Amino acid sequence: MKPFIALVEDNPDNRLLVHAILEDHFEIDEYETGREALEGLRKRPPQLVLLDISLPEMDGTEVLKAMREDEALKKIPAIALTAHAMAGDRERFLGLGFDHYLTKPIVDDEMLIEAIHQLLASSGGE
Repeated sequence: MKPFIALVEDNPDNRLLVHAILEDHFEIDEYETGREALEGLRKRPPQLVLLDISLPEMDGTEVLKAMREDEALKKIPAIALTAHAMAGDRERFLGLGFDHYLTKPIVDDEMLIEAIHQLLASSGGE
């Protein structure tokens, strides 16, 4: 059985790309907004979350904060998947509680897949 992950991304093209990269390796639930994601994550908690930072209504850092405050979701690893790639962004997002940080656009499919596998293995999710 494939590991189960969630992708939270508001851009349809980015969602399609990430899904195409990962669909052979993982079962994926997709969400367009932070609120929709939190509702879905609570109904069906994944083993890992790929979380865009720039989301409508509630950004990725707010979603992560809500996850970390929720007993059922707080231990789920989260990867910041973002176009924010300025100096200091990686440290800032990791400091907010993300377990890993990857920039968009994704140019190395294997780097994304490996990061997910590493986090799943270290969290006991694989």
